[in-house]
Amino acid sequence: MYAVEFRATVKNGVIEIPPEYRDKLQDNVKVIILAEDKRERSDMISKLLDSPLKIADFEPIPRAEIYERS
Repeated sequence: MYAVEFRATVKNGVIEIPPEYRDKLQDNVKVIILAEDKRERSDMISKLLDSPLKIADFEPIPRAEIYERS
């Protein structure tokens, strides 16, 4: 099986295959569609994952320090 990945816009239910892949995709194909989720996320974790805070001179705690026990 040969796999290709590209972004496309659906127009009237049709997805156009880019010219560089057309000669390789002439017979039957298996199609998997991954659509972008346009729903609004309202929880803070999702917002931070989508747009992380950028803090100058931030240094994460070293793993060994996280697991130290007093």
